[in-house]
Order: sequence, then C-alpha cells, then structure tokens
Amino acid sequence: MSNEVLIAVEELLPGIAERAPAAEDARRIPDETMAELVGAGVFRMLQPSRYGGREGDPLEFYEVVRAIAGACGSTGWVAGVVGCHPWQVAQYPDAAQQEVWGADPDTLVASSYAPVGTITRVKGGFRLSGRWSFSSGCDHAAWATLGGLLVDAEGRPQDFMTMLLPRADYTIIDVWDAMGLRGSGSNDIVVDDTFVPEHRALRNYEQHQLQAPGRAVNTGPLYAMPFGTVFPMAITAPVIGIAAGAHERYLGTMRDRVRLSLGGGRFAEDPHAHVTVARAASDIDAAILQTERSVRDIYACAVRGEEIPMDWRFRARRDQVTSTERALAAVDALFKTAGGSSLRRGNPIERAWRDAHAGGVHVANDVERALTMYGRHAFGLDVEDTLV
Repeated sequence: MSNEVLIAVEELLPGIAERAPAAEDARRIPDETMAELVGAGVFRMLQPSRYGGREGDPLEFYEVVRAIAGACGSTGWVAGVVGCHPWQVAQYPDAAQQEVWGADPDTLVASSYAPVGTITRVKGGFRLSGRWSFSSGCDHAAWATLGGLLVDAEGRPQDFMTMLLPRADYTIIDVWDAMGLRGSGSNDIVVDDTFVPEHRALRNYEQHQLQAPGRAVNTGPLYAMPFGTVFPMAITAPVIGIAAGAHERYLGTMRDRVRLSLGGGRFAEDPHAHVTVARAASDIDAAILQTERSVRDIYACAVRGEEIPMDWRFRARRDQVTSTERALAAVDALFKTAGGSSLRRGNPIERAWRDAHAGGVHVANDVERALTMYGRHAFGLDVEDTLV
C-alpha cells in the first residue's frame, strides 16, 4: 500500500525548504507550514480512528518525518514530536481523549516529559506546579502533556506521572534561542498550582507495562506498542532525515564545484569525495533499515496480539540510538569535506550539521545510556528504566 500522507507531503517539501531560513529567524515553525502539515494529515497518522485519525502503520509515520526533516530539520523535528503525541493521548482514559479531540480532531498537543513537575493528590485529582523546558512546537498546540513526580505530604516521591493540561492552564515562556533546531520553538512551559482531574493523569509505570487505561477503548495494535519504542523512534527519525537531506544537497552542490586550492580541479573527480558520499549513504541506509526492522517486528507482534518480548524492546532502543549515531557520522563526514563555503550561516549543509547534532543531544538519543541498558539486559541483570 502507498503512503498517502507521504505523497501529499512530497508536494509540500519545496515550500518547506524555502521557508526553513524564516523558521530559523522566527525561532518557530511558520503558521503556513503547520497548516500544510495538518492538511496533509501528518498529525493524524498515529491518532485513533475513533477520533478521525488514520491509526496506521508507524513505519509510514517515521517515513513522513524523515522526508520533512530532509527539507527542514526544525520542521521535521516538530512533525516527529507533535505527530507522536496523538499516540500518547490515546493512552489516557477516554474522557481525556474526548476533551482533546471531541470538538476538533485536528487539535495539536505539545509535551515535556521530564519529571520536573511537582504533583500532589487532592480530592478528584491532583495539583501540579513546575517549569518545563524543550517543549517543541508548543506555540502551535492547544494542550500539553507534562511529566512530574507525585509526592506525599513530606515531599517524598511516590510515583512518576504525566499530566494532560489545556492551554489555559499553563504559560509559554519564549526562551528558545539555540544553535540547532532553531525553528522548533522549543520554549518553556510554566504551571502554577493548577488542578488536574484524575482522568487527565497517566502513570508511567502502567504505560511501561502496556496497561495504560486508554487501551480499553483503543484496542488496535498501534496502541499496544511500548512508549519506549514509539517516542524515541520519533526523535531519531528526524535526525536520519536531516542526514539524508544533507546528503542530497551535498551531491547537488558539490557536483559542479571547482576547487580553488589543492591543485584545483572538479570536486566530483576527487576519489576522497567518492568515499565520503559512499560512506555517508551507507550509514544513512543502515540507520533506516535498522530502525525499520525493530519497529516492523514489534508492530507485527502487536498485530498478532502476542506479548512483545523484552529482548525486542531493548533491541529497539539499541537500534534507535545507534541509528542516530550513524546519521550524525554521515552529517559529520559531509560537513567536513564540503569546504569553507559550508561554514556560512544559512548554508543547507551547515544548518543540517547544527540541526542533526541538536537532535542528537535529546535524552532519548543518549547512546551510552541505551547501550548500557541493552548490555545489562543481555547479561540478565535488572534494568530500571521506563524508556524501553
């Protein structure tokens, strides 16, 4: 079957690429671009069909994210992060889903999952306070899902939870001014002692155990997949897409370039350049193939209604972070050999280098942490981490 959303998105890519400098300058995705992505159905790909979503194969979603990121890294990043949130909202009780999508199925949701918020239990729900950073695309969202620690009367942590809040219950602080992914609008969110009803709270432990309350109504295989696979892959997909876009532009830019040093001559005749493009292409292909294999196996297992092996869940995280590593290696090789002109701000290869490395520092792309988890599990040792 063809990826219908990808077909629609491919027609938008030239315009997205043209607006990439404007996104950087504004430090947010242009409204025009977001409207186009909404119209193409990007943000409905992981949304339950009960609310007008496509509820499709996650591989198609990651393919779309890579394509968008190849045109503009910041736009691809926001597409991956915000596009993944319908899957997250589907894990909440149906009452929360109805609040988000009941009036408008195109409602967008932002996030900041770090458990920096303080949660206390009160009658009928919870009180939440805190300040969260790195909420990509939050200016375009009407809701946010925010991480926090449930504490007792003495302030001792009792549980790790994620709370869903409407835009009226939080404030966005414009602080985003970064060297990479500048257009992602990853600003701070502040919540000041706001009430959150019970149905808009999700225990991370239940989600990790694949027992989230939303599965009672969203019974399809997509929602039987682990958060530790679905969300981290949405963080790696744009990095791979950025690398693929840089490779394409490298070939187009360098094909007719004539060296002004090192004896002159056409760059395309340089055997060292041949090796560079070959290695970069191989790393990008390997990253795509490895991530797709892990997602395909886990999704197929969910389709069959079988329990997803923990070995596969750890493998997915291993493949995800090493694929990010390969994508960064490809970008580094291209940037290193692109010459002095690639240093100029706004050059697509320079921007790709900055964007890819900015995406690489996300906690989900922490290579050593994920590989340590895999190694501990391989040796039969306990692993305490919900991001798997």
